[in-house]
Amino acid sequence: MKRRYFGTDGIRGQSNIFPMTPDLAMRVGIAVGTIFRNGDHRHRVVIGKDTRLSGYMLENAMVAGFTAAGLDVFLLGPIPTPAVAMLTRSLRADIGVMISASHNPYQDNGIKLFGPDGYKLSDAIEMQIEELLDSDLSTQLAKPADIGRAKRVEGDIYRYIEQAKRTLPRDVTLQGLRIAVDCANGAAYKVAPLALWELGADVVTIGAEPDGRNINLECCSTHPETIQRKVHEVRADIGIAIDGDADRVQIIDENGKIIDGDQLMAVIAESWAADGMLRGNGIVATVMSNLGLERFLKGRGLGLERTKVGDRYVVEHMRQNDYNVGGEQSGHIVLSDFGTTGDGLVAALQILACVKRSGKTVSDVCNRFEPVPQVLKNVRVKAGAPLEDASVLQAIADAESELAKNGRLLIRPSGTEPLIRVMAEGDDRAQVERIVDELISVIGAVRNAA
Repeated sequence: MKRRYFGTDGIRGQSNIFPMTPDLAMRVGIAVGTIFRNGDHRHRVVIGKDTRLSGYMLENAMVAGFTAAGLDVFLLGPIPTPAVAMLTRSLRADIGVMISASHNPYQDNGIKLFGPDGYKLSDAIEMQIEELLDSDLSTQLAKPADIGRAKRVEGDIYRYIEQAKRTLPRDVTLQGLRIAVDCANGAAYKVAPLALWELGADVVTIGAEPDGRNINLECCSTHPETIQRKVHEVRADIGIAIDGDADRVQIIDENGKIIDGDQLMAVIAESWAADGMLRGNGIVATVMSNLGLERFLKGRGLGLERTKVGDRYVVEHMRQNDYNVGGEQSGHIVLSDFGTTGDGLVAALQILACVKRSGKTVSDVCNRFEPVPQVLKNVRVKAGAPLEDASVLQAIADAESELAKNGRLLIRPSGTEPLIRVMAEGDDRAQVERIVDELISVIGAVRNAA
């Protein structure tokens, strides 16, 4: 069955335009409530959101759907995605909801769903929801006496703050560090500065004045130059940029250089391995992670397992194979000893612990390997299946053969746009760029001929 609503990370789209309408949000509440309404106990759902203007609209629509299905709703207000996952378990809820479009502009929004264990829902359950969304849901409504209640919960962000603070090793304090933190005018605008300050840091905050329309605006990972300037301006030891729903992070060193997720995973893996904390003798990352990371880990006797793009696939592989460190180049870092999903603040705290323990600068600690030159380009496809064409298949085979000993090739359709992504990496940048351009040309010719 082809998916109509769910993408790689929940349901997402432009607010008030299908599928991200209040009508669909209400139907999602009824459908999800129907699936998780098992047993005789009083069922409950927790709903968090980021700071988008449309969050009010979608939140109220989902409340209507869940209460109509007979579930009690706990409204958490603006709160990070990892906090919703944590509170779903802590409050013994049957389902957790995060209303957010992550790093997208305020016009977009989305719905992320977590099961009672705090993990994102499986593909199979998402397909069940898809089927229900297109059915007659009037038969699933609760009886008048069984309609749910809704109430706003105050103070639960402090539960999350305390949990995040406890992930910092007991022998480490952030005293003496000046930290510039960019909260993206998003879900972590209260949480991140307060947690860092309570741990002893001198905190300089930007992006902490949300107005419903400025989430991710000229800040966060999409505009790192803002936090880079702030690091220089206040002479910070480190910059921390957390995205709109706070499940991913970018680190900026004292010189203003961006440290991506691959470098962060290398730092954490090496540190945890030295402390005897690393499980699986390696980490899990996606096919997009740099070959330099793989070589770095191999040089230390550690492995790298790769998955499809999407942190949910990273987490799935971690759970199945008992790994406790994983993530994406984009800064989704999953540390399963501490949580069930990516957590920008917790990942940043692990990096800060390494910096404090070493007594070195962030640039010394976080530049663990030299990235292999990596080139990524896109081809827009309106129709057809160019990746099945014989000439394209032959060009791919030739490219793979040429890169076999000193590089890597990845070609995949985008999960969110009508694009084919062509990525190659290798020790010779000129060779990599030529291979990508040649493949783009072949795919483009087949597309135009279709």
